[in-house]
Amino acid sequence: MVTTVQISEDTLELLKKLKANTQSASYDEAIRKVVISCIREKSLGGYLGRKPSSQLLKNLRDKHDRI
Repeated sequence: MVTTVQISEDTLELLKKLKANTQSASYDEAIRKVVISCIREKSLGGYLGRKPSSQLLKNLRDKHDRI
């Protein structure tokens, strides 16, 4: 289904930049990419990288902090 949407010239310029930045074939594809990335839940999985837990926990507390 094809739908016509009225937008301002400023918005058209933004859409052109968005299309170029996302390397999309159409405005529809560019808009879909942005919407999907916005509604996708942000996960912190992998945030710390692939390091062993012993390295991540090293220097977690100072010697002066211990009781």
